[in-house]
Amino acid sequence: MMNALKVTSVIAIPLLAVGLVYVTQPEKDRPAVTSSQATDPEVNTFSIVAYDPKTGDLGIAVASKVLGVGCIVPWGEAGRGAIATQSAANTAYGPEGLKLLKDKTADEVVQQLTNGDEGRAIRQLGIVDAQGRAASFTGEKCNAWAGHLMGEHFTVQGNLLAGEKVIQDMAAKYREASQKGEGELADWLMAALTAGDDAGGDRRGKQSAALMVYRKEAGYGGNDRYIDLRVDDHAEPVTELARLLEVHKNFFAGSHRRVPSTEEASKD
Repeated sequence: MMNALKVTSVIAIPLLAVGLVYVTQPEKDRPAVTSSQATDPEVNTFSIVAYDPKTGDLGIAVASKVLGVGCIVPWGEAGRGAIATQSAANTAYGPEGLKLLKDKTADEVVQQLTNGDEGRAIRQLGIVDAQGRAASFTGEKCNAWAGHLMGEHFTVQGNLLAGEKVIQDMAAKYREASQKGEGELADWLMAALTAGDDAGGDRRGKQSAALMVYRKEAGYGGNDRYIDLRVDDHAEPVTELARLLEVHKNFFAGSHRRVPSTEEASKD
């Protein structure tokens, strides 16, 4: 494997062009982390962030060989945006990014967050805003294989993966599921995450997964966490997450039957 390799290319998927960036970097060349990060495990993982233009739903699906990935990577707010922060995850990207999304596009927020971060070389970030604009960032010193793919209303990213095929399959499956239009955003996210898992996922193995969908006042008690499912420690976390989604559909059947409009999602 070549050291310090960085390649930028474009993959053509029928009717959709997606940009690909991937990087590999030897461990010895990675920048030192701060003392506050020294004991934190890196969130080497694969995730998808997406927006449904018909309903205004925003969502994230993620899996990793780390305990409780759902409390680290996904951040979101209905009518504002969804964010996945991973690799040597800077969790400040979540709340700070959501604040910035009030007045800025996904791309502008990615640039502002990473430009002001001295550790950006080991960060990975994916954002979709409330207009469906997607943006991603993969630091040049993230653990190989690392990279991201952006498509219409979604972005897929991963690091320390089994290979490039993980995010390629995720993007292809998400596009297929969303264009078919069956089910809802949660189903399309779950299909993409399963495809990534089947392609090898995190090359260290499996441990946790999470699925978040943000919809205005659709969560319990009127919050916007319409779907908030987490598998913190399991031999097959993605499979278990898919099972929990089906349980959710039965338990909160009324919420799943109600299909909002984009106009409803954008109301303050």
